[in-house]
Amino acid sequence: MFDPSEQISIRKQARLLEVSRSQLYYQQVIVDDSEVANLIRDIYLASDCRYGYRKITAALKIAGELVNKKRVLRLMQEMGIEGIYPRKGVKTTISNKKHNIYPYLLANIDITESNQVWATDITYIKLREGFMYFVAIMDLYSRYIISYDLFHSLDLSSCLFALRSALNQGQPKIFNSDQGCQFTSNEFVSELKAREIAISMDHKGRCFDNILVERLWRTLKQEVIYYYRPEDITTLEKCLQDFVPWYNNHRLHQSLGYNTPASFYYAG
Repeated sequence: MFDPSEQISIRKQARLLEVSRSQLYYQQVIVDDSEVANLIRDIYLASDCRYGYRKITAALKIAGELVNKKRVLRLMQEMGIEGIYPRKGVKTTISNKKHNIYPYLLANIDITESNQVWATDITYIKLREGFMYFVAIMDLYSRYIISYDLFHSLDLSSCLFALRSALNQGQPKIFNSDQGCQFTSNEFVSELKAREIAISMDHKGRCFDNILVERLWRTLKQEVIYYYRPEDITTLEKCLQDFVPWYNNHRLHQSLGYNTPASFYYAG
């Protein structure tokens, strides 16, 4: 894994993401709303949910993504997120105690067996009716998807459902997530603590901390969303029901010696 202070070269970034260096040098113009939404989410979380659409637009432009502020505002409204700013008659200071943030535990460990480390994340998928949210829990040794769920809003219940479904099948030594409010909530953390599972959380703005789940999202977008172009929830659900078993049991991974996640997970 990675030292948070490490400066990662273009060559190493390309190797980690399994893409050519030319793709990283390329100044990408994003077209798909799902991709923009996921970038907005990353910037929003890295700002401790402080940034509004203007600052997020500026951060996207600094990152080389040509997205105008009207589009960012529209997507943030559809995502149900907004920055912190004073409003008439509304308190700007919330007295509720903030959720605990846990340290990142994967920087200097070797992952050598199944159920040593699980990781989770949420990605946005844009449909005709609006956004859907897909959460997955993955075993990092084997890339095996332990559980997943698809839901309409960024609430806690679906993340808890995915976690409990995964824990019914096994238990990791370490569970890694980002610092999103679903994963730092008392309910989610309590499920892990009750089983004496060590809790690890990504550093802010460090997509490489959870790079294997990021690769899963890339595969999902390229081989399902962009290929089948689902426009409604029923079609998307069918695509995901087909994708997850195929990914686990049939998709060959170069990093696994051209084996499948399932064969690696159960052997390990």
